[in-house]
Amino acid sequence: MNDLEKLQDQSPHAAAIGFVLTGTDGPACLFKMPYAEHLIGDPDTGVIHGGAITAILDNACGWAVRNHPDWDSESSMATLDLRIDYMEPAIPHLDVLVRSECFKLTHNIAFVRGVAYQKDVNDPIATSMATFMLGTPNTPREQEIRSSL
Repeated sequence: MNDLEKLQDQSPHAAAIGFVLTGTDGPACLFKMPYAEHLIGDPDTGVIHGGAITAILDNACGWAVRNHPDWDSESSMATLDLRIDYMEPAIPHLDVLVRSECFKLTHNIAFVRGVAYQKDVNDPIATSMATFMLGTPNTPREQEIRSSL
């Protein structure tokens, strides 16, 4: 089983948002976040909260790193920097789609771009640029706390 197939074992946060991997397009990952009432940020308009858009872009960018052909599946990573540019609110009652791609992977850093859209990838609701630090310590939090005492 490759890392992308392990998406079913995603973080509880990603599972709560409800986004799913719909496929890959070469080096890119494609995701869908179904419209859901619990993601609404403005009950008067039904627009999805910007935090949900940020969360799916961050997660999708991380999975794009894992999809890179040079990714070491034994390695770990952490978001180092994430920039989101919001262009327009998501249209209520439509799913949000995301395309993310790791366009450069060095020994220590991965560089990724993503786009969130609904009808057309060329008409985004938000775009992202992200960097991920590779090879981060993967110590369970409980062990980390004990070792600091």
